[in-house]
Amino acid sequence: MSVASALRLLLLAAIWGGSFIFTRIAANSLGPAYLIEARVFFAAISLFIVAIYLKKKLKFSANPKHFFMMGLFNSALPFFLFAYSAQTLNASTLSILNSTAAIWGAIIAFFWHKTPLTSKKMTGLVIGIIGVAVLVGWDAAKIGEGATSAIVAGIMAAFCYGLATNYAINAPKVSSFDNAHGSMWAATLLAIPLLPFIPIRETPTFEVATSVIALGVVCTALAYLIYFRLIQDIGASSTLSVTFLIPVFGILWGNLVLDEQIGWNTLIGALMVLSGTMLVTGFSITNLVKSRKQ
Repeated sequence: MSVASALRLLLLAAIWGGSFIFTRIAANSLGPAYLIEARVFFAAISLFIVAIYLKKKLKFSANPKHFFMMGLFNSALPFFLFAYSAQTLNASTLSILNSTAAIWGAIIAFFWHKTPLTSKKMTGLVIGIIGVAVLVGWDAAKIGEGATSAIVAGIMAAFCYGLATNYAINAPKVSSFDNAHGSMWAATLLAIPLLPFIPIRETPTFEVATSVIALGVVCTALAYLIYFRLIQDIGASSTLSVTFLIPVFGILWGNLVLDEQIGWNTLIGALMVLSGTMLVTGFSITNLVKSRKQ
């Protein structure tokens, strides 16, 4: 892996880890519906501008069902669920719950594509589930009844990413950029019906407004461009290592920006979830080094 690719990988993890900070800042003021509508809209506009610059024409009508499927399960629904969770849970917890997406992907693949669950994967699933229990069990006891629905929503958001990953296996062959661009417009349309039912709670402050713009432009549009560039440069398996870096940055930004306390349950839960995810995905430092040399 070149120095440039390594820096992109760290940058992507830092951006996606930071997305939970911005979500946490804006969620209570805007509510999950308007927050996510704004996020995907700013992302769609940003990618549209990039498409004009690159002279890439999006043929949305050629694969509308595909774009709506990706827009729903890879953007609109998980973003909404995480925004709902962010009204109660801290950014550290959200980033760790997000990392369980690979575990959900393996479970869904077992039922959907009949992909076998080896003993190693099963061990990883058990470790990951225990890690989540350690993490959210303590948070639920500390926060109270309001934490239960938020925790479930965060877990279901990660589940959506697992669905999207498995759907993509047999999805129509669309370029990476068009996938990102088309799914953002689809997500924008999908979020609109929620707006009348979950109104804005208060006039957005400057901090909230800038957080929303950062979520859309940086944490979604720019992050997608970096992500797909990494897949092109170093391959999907090496890019997968970003999964293990996101909680590190999520916990770090949560502590530095929002002064979130790092408890023993956060560290132990994160370690168990990441260890379980490594076992489920078959990720190892040795394989990563080999893939970088090839």
